[in-house]
Amino acid sequence: MGKAKKTGLLLLAILIALFVLLPLVWMLSTAFKNDFEALSGRMNFLPKKPTLDNFVQGLNGELMNTPILRWIVNSLSVGIAGTAIVLLIDSMAAFALARLPDLPLRRTLLAMFIASLMIPGVLTFLPMYIEFNTLGLINTYQALILPATAGAFGVFLLYQFFVSFPKEIEEAARIDGVNKWNLYRRILLPSAVSIMTTLGIFTFMGIYNDFVWPLYATTSPEMRTITAGIAMMATGSYTQSYGKLMAMTTIAALPVLILFIAGQKSFVRAITSSGVK
Repeated sequence: MGKAKKTGLLLLAILIALFVLLPLVWMLSTAFKNDFEALSGRMNFLPKKPTLDNFVQGLNGELMNTPILRWIVNSLSVGIAGTAIVLLIDSMAAFALARLPDLPLRRTLLAMFIASLMIPGVLTFLPMYIEFNTLGLINTYQALILPATAGAFGVFLLYQFFVSFPKEIEEAARIDGVNKWNLYRRILLPSAVSIMTTLGIFTFMGIYNDFVWPLYATTSPEMRTITAGIAMMATGSYTQSYGKLMAMTTIAALPVLILFIAGQKSFVRAITSSGVK
């Protein structure tokens, strides 16, 4: 690859990065502006008089008694619980499909898992809502956690890792008297830390950032997640309070950003190991 081509690709990458980061920079800048400056319509990234009032009022619940902290706790609790259950169920299902040849209809089940990846989530929204409403679980933590407690993507991702695990190690473990449960718990899971971390990051981000289901599955302000809560604020009393809305959006984005930065090395290792295999 010539030097001119490398320079062109570098400039293209910089332009794409700027295009992606522009909304984030605008959000952060607006969060430090008062409502008058945010509504002025001037294309100024840096606020003339930076203020922390939007963050202070939001975290203290002074915005029309909006429970911002409760929403954040709800989102974190639902995300952590859902992610933990997904990692447990998906890893056990992937282990069974990959390492238990005597499992009945193993190939058929795997084909069904893969086929389910092609079904848009919007098609299952109404049946799922009717089901939870019939069970009386609407506006409960169960309604927020249970729909995300297992996924075909996680099963397929872990299956690809487990099925490529060296058979010699498994055979040596069985000779030493290791049963199926200990093979899964003590040998395969420790080897899949990078893949599990990657799946955990994706799962938590998906649950934490979910908007449509929490918006309809909760009816009281105390049960809302941060995404649904901010949406209600944006269509309610804060339609033109861009500074306050951007401050709350910034606060909502911090946990996911911190998680992604903390798990970046595991994420890269998972991609590298998958490529090598």
